This record gives sequence, structure tokens and C-alpha cells, in this order.
Amino acid sequence: MTETATLAGGCFWCTEAVFRRLRGVESAIPGYTGGQVPHPSYEAVCSGATGHAEAVQVTFDPAVISYRTLLEVFFKLHDPTTLNRQGEDYGSQYRSGVYYHDEGQKKTAEDAITEVNASGVYRDSVVTEVAPASDFYPAERYHMDYYERNRATPYCMIVIDPKVRKLYKDFGQLVAS
Repeated sequence: MTETATLAGGCFWCTEAVFRRLRGVESAIPGYTGGQVPHPSYEAVCSGATGHAEAVQVTFDPAVISYRTLLEVFFKLHDPTTLNRQGEDYGSQYRSGVYYHDEGQKKTAEDAITEVNASGVYRDSVVTEVAPASDFYPAERYHMDYYERNRATPYCMIVIDPKVRKLYKDFGQLVAS
């Protein structure tokens, strides 16, 4: 039986590229969540006017990878201490967010944030939004598997490649072969 995690860690191309590589993840779909406008377009989300975050909806097998482990990867492979920004991507659509699907996920996310803050791994405190999952709208087709299809583009080489390398370095045992 699978479960769903909805995570926003900045640009969804980056988040999708990382999570789709994990053993136990059946799918990682980029899309939009947390906003007020039904069925928003990429352009509308980028304007900041819809309230949505770029996010990835992850379907995973908890017998292979736990929700807690997904959060460990999530908190290590983006900067959860910058409000509405990841690198050069800025605006509320790039906020850090965990959108929980049940009370267990909420508690796990809150506990993970407490642990990250206590660990001292980041100089600043975590600003990740923890909120109930709301409607999730898959992104337009051209965003799906973006990294896999566009690895030679400067954005992929400069921004996504380092995240994927860090995944293999720090979580190599979790990567699907």
C-alpha cells in the first residue's frame, strides 16, 4: 500500500529530480499546491498572485522508505531556512513547505523541524511551512521529468546537478539502482 507526501523545496524541477531517484518512491509529480486559484498555470503561479507553491507530490511505499526518511532527504537537500527563496529563485511560490496528509505526517514534520533546528546544521532556524495538504494540481507536461530531458541546460548543470550529487553522496544507500 502506498502513501503520499507533498513537499515544496523551491523549484519543483530540483525536488522532482531528487525524489524520483529514491528506492521506494513510485512517482514524484511536480505541481502546485497551497493556493487559492483552481487549476493555476505556471505563469499564474510565477506571478505570485495565486498563493501556490511549486511542490512535488511523492507516492511512496512506506515498507521501503519511511515518511521520516523522505523528510530527512528533504531537509538536507534544500535550504529550509530561507523564506520564499531557494538560491536565485525567489517569491512565495518557492517557499519551503510540508503539506501533511494526516496527523501522523504533521507530527513527524514538526518533530523533524525540531531536530533540524537542534542539530545546528543550519545557522538560521527552519522556516518551512507545515500545513494540511490541499488541492494539488500537476504542472504542465513540459515540467514533468524536466531534469532528465534537459540535463545540458545551464539551470540543470548549475542548480540541479549539485543536488543530485549531494543525494548520492549523503543518501547513496537510499538511491534506486
